Amino acid sequence: MQMIIVDDEAHWVENLAMYKPWDTLGIEHVYKAFSAREALEMIEMNPIDIVITDILMPEMTGIELLERVRLHDKKIKFIILSGHSDFEYAKKAVQHQAVDYLLKPPTDDELFSAVKKAIDQLNVEWESISSLERTQYTLRENLPLLRGQLLLDALRGYPMPAEEWSRKLHNYGLPFENGECALLLVRMEEEFGRFTNNGQQLMEYAIMNMAEEIIGEFMETWGVKEEHGYLVFLLQLKKEHAHLGKETILEKLALQLQYKVKQFLKVSLSIVITEWFRFPELLLDQYRQAADYFRQIVGDEQEFVMRVGAVTDNRSQGPLDSLYMPPSLSSLLEAGRWDTAKDKLITVCAELDERWNDSWEHCMEAGYVIASSFTHLAHRNEQSLASLLGGPDMEQLQSGEAFTSISKLRRWSLGVLNKLEEGTSNEMKDIRSLYVKKTQEFAEKNLHHDVSLRALADHVNLHPTHLSKIYKIQTGEGISDYVFRLRMERACHVLRTTDKKVYEISMEIGYLDPAYFIKVFKRQFGSTPQEYRENN
Repeated sequence: MQMIIVDDEAHWVENLAMYKPWDTLGIEHVYKAFSAREALEMIEMNPIDIVITDILMPEMTGIELLERVRLHDKKIKFIILSGHSDFEYAKKAVQHQAVDYLLKPPTDDELFSAVKKAIDQLNVEWESISSLERTQYTLRENLPLLRGQLLLDALRGYPMPAEEWSRKLHNYGLPFENGECALLLVRMEEEFGRFTNNGQQLMEYAIMNMAEEIIGEFMETWGVKEEHGYLVFLLQLKKEHAHLGKETILEKLALQLQYKVKQFLKVSLSIVITEWFRFPELLLDQYRQAADYFRQIVGDEQEFVMRVGAVTDNRSQGPLDSLYMPPSLSSLLEAGRWDTAKDKLITVCAELDERWNDSWEHCMEAGYVIASSFTHLAHRNEQSLASLLGGPDMEQLQSGEAFTSISKLRRWSLGVLNKLEEGTSNEMKDIRSLYVKKTQEFAEKNLHHDVSLRALADHVNLHPTHLSKIYKIQTGEGISDYVFRLRMERACHVLRTTDKKVYEISMEIGYLDPAYFIKVFKRQFGSTPQEYRENN
């Protein structure tokens, strides 16, 4: 807090400013002014919180000073000092919200009590202001999220009374009214594997911005991404464009959006438009109908703009034969027949393309059977599917987006199959690594004993030939080569760091004949053990 004391009597100013323990109240700095005009200049240049001023001063009174300050700052607190108990002065001080009106000379208790009262008022006011600002800031920051969640709740069928709709639309700054609206559903046709590092979310954000720019010129636009991956826009014709043909203008704007996104973002869109309906009563019904139309088209047909009602349900029903034809996908996975499993997935997707490209149910059926087989394999290996797949592929499965089209199902299932094959391969590598580790640990601790291939194989419970093969695959080195290298490294280390005799070192690393050890060592390093010690 900062304070200024104003009085034309210098001794009063000096006494109050210099000899009172203002710091005990939290006053960090006390300014001094010897006229009201000087005080105005100082208040303009410094962040003053509290003013203690005399009333009767030349040129300008303390009340006039208070009035001038109040023109541009309503928050500075004033404490008035006067040598006269004049009722009119006191009345004006109260009118201008002075904290207190004290007669000279005030006692320290009176003065400190008045200043503390001013400080308390300031704290309360600024806490209230900061709290309101925080609330408004939070609302501004989260407004897009709140708007999106409101529309999502409506699309999910959460009941909401008409008065609550009106209140939330107003609170969230959404210029929609009860009346005619339309829905526009957008599907990105690019495969989800193309986008990494939040690229798909950024692309969706860009598309929503372009939609608001293009369509927003004629219609109020409120968009959100719903749980199946579609971008949904609620649209209402602006009043100044009420004379335009709603159906015609909306189809033109949808085509323009599709074209501009393809031109600038290099992304293909398919769009479904509903008939105009009464909002909010028919919102849920229209959304469900539009989403169902989208789900019917799971084949390779893309980049369409379709109005609800243009699709007729003339699909025949029947089984997806290739999915259940023996051998099953699950049995192929369990047997590790990866190439055959891949061929089966390709065959299933080919049948979907040929016979069921307008049946979302068949695509979904294939997706769930494939996902179930993958999950069964993971659990058989005491793993979770999520740990094998990682985030993006698992999210596509959980949201159902992997099954929204045949091409997505093909991409997702083949990609996951590759990961499962790799994961199983990695598991085998881990097992081989464990055998190598146990073999090396045993050899390191038992060089002075039997570390033959038979002894090492017995230790890890494998056939010698099998252990030899595993060790070679994993390390690229034969076991006998490893044991010989280990013995030579151990011998060099002991020769350099101890004064043990050569025959002792020979025994320690598993050579019972010191002469043979010396011969082997010299062949390896070009010098005898003793010469090596002297040189090192």
